[in-house]
Amino acid sequence: MEPRSKSIEIGLNAAIVAVEKLEPLILVTTRDEAGAGDARDALPFGPFNPLAHRTLEMGLRSWVGEQAALELGHVEQLYTFGDRGRHASPGDEGPHVVSIGYLALSRIRENTRATIAGYRAEWRPWYGYFPWEDWRDGRPEILGDVIMPLLHDWAGETPGPAERRLALPRAVRLKLAFGEDTSHWDEERVLDRYELLYEAGLVEEALRDGRAAALDRGEAPRLGRPMQFDHRRILATAISRLRGKLKYRPVVFELMHDAFTLTELQNTVEAISGRHLHKQNFRRLVEKAALVEPTGAVAAATGGRPAALYRFRREILEERPAPGLRVGARH
Repeated sequence: MEPRSKSIEIGLNAAIVAVEKLEPLILVTTRDEAGAGDARDALPFGPFNPLAHRTLEMGLRSWVGEQAALELGHVEQLYTFGDRGRHASPGDEGPHVVSIGYLALSRIRENTRATIAGYRAEWRPWYGYFPWEDWRDGRPEILGDVIMPLLHDWAGETPGPAERRLALPRAVRLKLAFGEDTSHWDEERVLDRYELLYEAGLVEEALRDGRAAALDRGEAPRLGRPMQFDHRRILATAISRLRGKLKYRPVVFELMHDAFTLTELQNTVEAISGRHLHKQNFRRLVEKAALVEPTGAVAAATGGRPAALYRFRREILEERPAPGLRVGARH
């Protein structure tokens, strides 16, 4: 029997990133947008209305304004997420929702928190959703204590016929995504790692979606904060994109105030990349890249020597095609 509904709806999701007090933050709402009884954290979302919105990006900005009273700065399209069931409940025969995901950068200004709270939105640390991605203080304990033993067990199981047709076996995919030690960790593989955890049935979304590995396990371990639908996958895509983009575009300055110290700039890069950077090496990198210039002012003293203030040198955009902070792809 053919399904009664073949209609498709276009949705727009925004992974909106800011950095405050050494933490990368993501804007989430707690509305049950689809009426599915799922009030978990969600990325701001709304349907695209071609009559009201001339472009997809204008539609996105409109929905974010309505759901969080927030104006966006840099916005770029990520990917189209269209798997069947991503916005459906069991037995649902409603329209198939295809969502276009976006990465957007913002700055947290005075009274921002109070304003968005009235819209049932708030900023949350993104490492709450991906605690294994924060290496600033060394290898996260959750990797060695929980994640890797479970993944090695999963990799040792016999895959089904469909999976055996894949180009790479589980053990190789595990090695590529998670590496073997600190020197093999690639911070840009955020999405690869999340999707492997999902496939192995180790995140709550896999159990909720009825994935066989999760059902066989019976209960997913608490690996990060779950989100509505496939929003954690969209967020993982956004983090991967932003970490990679740091190296060839000056997007980090979209997250900085107009004037900043080099320490504040380093802290922001570390927060996004999840990596600790050597202070002197970072400063040499910034100097070589010629991305900043001194303002002539200094930051207010906080017990130590006043630090010089810098600003983004916008002329760099005209001087070379790919100005960024090439901090490297691995620890």
